Formats: sequence, C-alpha cells, structure tokens
Amino acid sequence: MKLAVISNEVLKEEFIAKGIPGGIDMVFITDVKDTPVDADIIFDLLFENTHQRISCLKTFLPALVFINSVTAVLKTIELPFIRINAWPTFLHRNIIEWTILPQQPAEKIKDIFTKLGWNHQLVPDITGMISARVVAAIINEAYFTLEQGVSTKEEIDTAMKLGTHYPYGPFEWAELIGIKNIFELLDALQKEDSRYETAPALIAAANDQ
Repeated sequence: MKLAVISNEVLKEEFIAKGIPGGIDMVFITDVKDTPVDADIIFDLLFENTHQRISCLKTFLPALVFINSVTAVLKTIELPFIRINAWPTFLHRNIIEWTILPQQPAEKIKDIFTKLGWNHQLVPDITGMISARVVAAIINEAYFTLEQGVSTKEEIDTAMKLGTHYPYGPFEWAELIGIKNIFELLDALQKEDSRYETAPALIAAANDQ
C-alpha cells in the first residue's frame, strides 16, 4: 500500500506521531502536483476548497483521497473524497473524525484506519464536524470575554487549562490551529446558527494575519 501525504512540517510531525505500521510505503510532499500517480491513498492535509485543487485531486480517483476539510462539506464539493479533521493539534487526538457521502463504502475507509492502527469516528457531513465546532465556540467565547475586560489572554488560558484540563488555553489553541481557520469556520457556522456570531476581537485578530 502506497500512501502519499501532502503536508507542511507541523502536520507531518503530527501525522508521523500517530504511528505508521510497517509495510506501508509512505511519501511526504508539499505540493499536490508532486503526488505520485501510483499512490493508493492520498492524504491532502493542506487542502484548499478551490476549483483548481479539487480538479487536481479528482484525477487521482478512484484512489482514496482524504482531505483536511473542516469547513467545506462534501455535499458541496460533490466528489467521493473522505473529509477528516486534521487541523493542527487535532491529529494528536486519540480519535480521528471523518465523513463521507451516503453512497460511499464506509467499510473500505474503516479498513484503512484499521490498517493504520488509528481510532476513528464516522461523523455527519456538517460544517466543522464535531470537535472543531466545540473548540471554535470556546475560542470565540474567550475573545468575547477578553473584549469585556474580564481578564487577560494569559489568565484566561491558565484558568481554562487548570479548570477544564484542556491541553491548551483558548488563545494558545487559536494560535496553534490558525486564527484564520477559526474565523472561517465561525463565519460559515453563523450563517446557519446565530449562536456562532463571531467576536469582533477575533475578527480583528484574523484580519491582522
């Protein structure tokens, strides 16, 4: 089985840290155009929801194409890719979230995760999946709290880690994930549900990057 992973250095380290069993021929690349044509499985951890990117990945079908697409959903992409949540820090989680279109064979994807030795969970094809929605909402609330002058970023981070045993405080987590990733997810979610209205301070932070 040949595995091609399109990644940057941060996600490459997280991917390797999950552990890859022997017998898997794996290559890491930084540009989708360098994907070997004989790859059986492709993980695009740098996926962008653009026509050019999607058209390029489409040429590798029927190979299994996993895309790190937390915000864009398959029902709008309209191709049989496998969505995963591979935001920075999320590959460190014990469970990988993934989703497919209704007509796709779930058992085949489950078999791949079994061969990789990864715990996984099939989730609905919704914006943000499950855990990213929760984390983005927590980060958003932290920015609202900051705006109100309740405390500093450092104090809020410390309180959240001590009080909830989260691995990171909300501001620390936002920096690791990428504030623009958080903003784009919240911006999409608030079009569906007003509870995800984005904090002005978070919008400003995203615009500054």
